[in-house]
Amino acid sequence: MLKKIRVALAVLFWLGITLLFLDFTGALHGWLGWMAKVQFLPAVLALNAAVIVGLVLLTLIFGRVYCSVICPLGVFQDGVAHLSVARKRKNKDRKPYGYSPEMKWLRYGVWAVFVIAVIAGIQALVALLAPYSAWGRIVQNLFQPVYLWFNNLFASLAERADSYAFYDKEVWLRSLPTFIVAIVTLIVVVVLAWKGGRTYCNTICPVGTTLSFFSRFAMFRPVINTEKCKNCKQCEHQCKASCINIAEHKIDYSRCVDCFNCIDTCKFGALKYRYAWGKGEIPSPAAPVRNDNTPATPQNSPVTSENSPVTPNGAKESQGRRAFITGAALAVGTAALKAQEKKVDGGFAAILDKEIPERDIPLTPPGSRSVKDFYRRCTACQLCVAECPNNVLRPSTDLKHFMQPEMSYERGYCRPECTRCSELCPAGAIVRITKEEKTQYHVGTAHVNPSLCVVETGVECGNCARHCPAGAIMLVKDKETGYRRPVVNEERCIGCGACENLCPARPISAITVNGRYNHIEE
Repeated sequence: MLKKIRVALAVLFWLGITLLFLDFTGALHGWLGWMAKVQFLPAVLALNAAVIVGLVLLTLIFGRVYCSVICPLGVFQDGVAHLSVARKRKNKDRKPYGYSPEMKWLRYGVWAVFVIAVIAGIQALVALLAPYSAWGRIVQNLFQPVYLWFNNLFASLAERADSYAFYDKEVWLRSLPTFIVAIVTLIVVVVLAWKGGRTYCNTICPVGTTLSFFSRFAMFRPVINTEKCKNCKQCEHQCKASCINIAEHKIDYSRCVDCFNCIDTCKFGALKYRYAWGKGEIPSPAAPVRNDNTPATPQNSPVTSENSPVTPNGAKESQGRRAFITGAALAVGTAALKAQEKKVDGGFAAILDKEIPERDIPLTPPGSRSVKDFYRRCTACQLCVAECPNNVLRPSTDLKHFMQPEMSYERGYCRPECTRCSELCPAGAIVRITKEEKTQYHVGTAHVNPSLCVVETGVECGNCARHCPAGAIMLVKDKETGYRRPVVNEERCIGCGACENLCPARPISAITVNGRYNHIEE
């Protein structure tokens, strides 16, 4: 019963967070945004004391249920491990898992590096190791394109054209490093989960290690009743955390993630999840002795092959293969469609895509008080990238801020009425703001390059001035040429990028926005 409850809650959390990253229209962020805010590392960086204290208390009471219920990457590993166990059960002589000692040098070494990176502000390393951020990148880079392609099958032609901008070649190339990191992370996690269950959680994941300091003192935990135990090792073979040592009747509670596999597996009632506050490791009496004074062994125990779990059929595995092949086909099909697509103006002149200009200072979203504060807190989960309805956020390729979001205006601009990223950010890198408060944030300043302006060719334009929501651009007539050139009032400019996005100059806009280090005056 405990396992069924745990699985049900885990599936709800995993689906909720995954849908949150896939929700390109933002219809679900009001309902599911809280799931991102209860993730451990974002709560720490946001200094969300209520969530931090709540998760610590949850671990002190029930053990590491966070890892098996709330963490999306942990739940994903459980799914992979389940498929692996189903495959291994076909070979009756092959046991899924077995006890292995704690790899302290690796576990605490990675944790120490992670803590140093957090303190030193090396956010690229923090983002690489954080489980929630890793899952966010996997969904946003690998799953969301397929999700959008599938949605396009039922969309109108105009909606499809807008969505294909998501696959602009230059944008995709700039996102390629993050894509590679996401796919490598996915491969590493899948391989470790397939072979060793929770190996990633108990040797690499810094959040799991942090919670392990509290889980070893949990009030409720699985406990072995040595009088009932027959030393059959069925629980040990089903423990994906490899933390049950039946030879000594001990459980390493720092690695136990409370999956309850062991309790469901034990046929003799020797394992119970019960109150064990302050008892530390349960003492182990001498091994049971038979009448001939020979210690009992698994071969001497009454367990038979009938007690083993029933071998499942290969339907799920086959479905998994078909899903993988289908996903790959969809991705290839999308690339082919993009390769064949050609944007034209009225069917006569090809329209060049805008290129990303070089910016002296990166642009970070309104709601981030400064560039420094944003990059210090951001976990690079890319939830804001996945949810941005205006397509202005993308992962940075700069090594200093690798994988963390930055703004650019080739596909859209930051509309004054939109505050979605501030409503979603779980780490406090973007504070929640209202539409009225957004106008107080000056994230950048527009600059005009007269040599690129179409006015120089004798064309009357004025797009930048006409669409500036802050009224920061005016057209001033040149006395010599008679042309009306744009002039920027830097004090009024909020850096929304409407002028840069709507500028007809190609491939580089004649007006570009450079970031500002500080966005709001105290």
